[in-house]
Amino acid sequence: MNDMFTDFSILGPALIAGILVAISHVPLGQQVLSRGIVFIDLAIAQVAGLGVIAAAHFDLPVTGWGAQLAAGAAALAGAILLTWTERKRPEVQEALIGILFVLASTAQILLLANDPHGGENLKDLLAGQILWVSTGQLVRTAILTAAFVLVWFTWREKLGRIGFYVLFALVVTASVQLVGVYLVFTTLIVPAVATYRHAKGRQLMYGYALAIGSYVVGLGVSLVTDLPSSPVIVWAMGMLGLVVHLTGRSSAHAKAAEPVHATAAEPVHARQEAGRTA
Repeated sequence: MNDMFTDFSILGPALIAGILVAISHVPLGQQVLSRGIVFIDLAIAQVAGLGVIAAAHFDLPVTGWGAQLAAGAAALAGAILLTWTERKRPEVQEALIGILFVLASTAQILLLANDPHGGENLKDLLAGQILWVSTGQLVRTAILTAAFVLVWFTWREKLGRIGFYVLFALVVTASVQLVGVYLVFTTLIVPAVATYRHAKGRQLMYGYALAIGSYVVGLGVSLVTDLPSSPVIVWAMGMLGLVVHLTGRSSAHAKAAEPVHATAAEPVHARQEAGRTA
């Protein structure tokens, strides 16, 4: 009984962290995929991490809301830069996002070069420490997630380019500190790729089910096998995402194979002509 309580006391907060990340990242991932800027979260995440590392390097407070402020300021700067490049150089935006990612990543290495704990700090930033999230972290992320839900599902169409990048930066900033870069990227992209062949009205529901289910499965497997949780969750989401994606593909092929029936509004020959034109 004591072992079970101990396991729940560790896995419970980790699962809550995963659910909070999924709530914001699944709809954001669909938008990122449709915009063709898949690697933006990696770039913004690394810039946010760079903000925390830089603040610590200059002996600024980087705990609690202080860490959120440092990471948020850096992420917002990165978001503003990407907004400007998307307006000025949209044809190479994805390449510029990649350049920003590399610059931020190598800047972290340079700042941590003389830190005896630099390697461990960098590992925590990438893989995260989902099993050791604190109540304070969960509360801060819950507040930001609630704000995201309000903004996204109420004023999404009015955000515009700048609003999207700013909202994205703030959300990713909190998530990186909670679960690490790898899980942030996986939760953002895998559900979007896995569900895009499904009916549009079901994509969000399937994406949420996939993401949250993967955290449950990954944490469970990690508990049984004693393997690191973050990589296990990444693989769980990858494998389950493949199943969801293939199911959607089968449905799409079946629909495409259905015979064409004439209607009063659109005769068969008109549909055939439209098909030849397409």
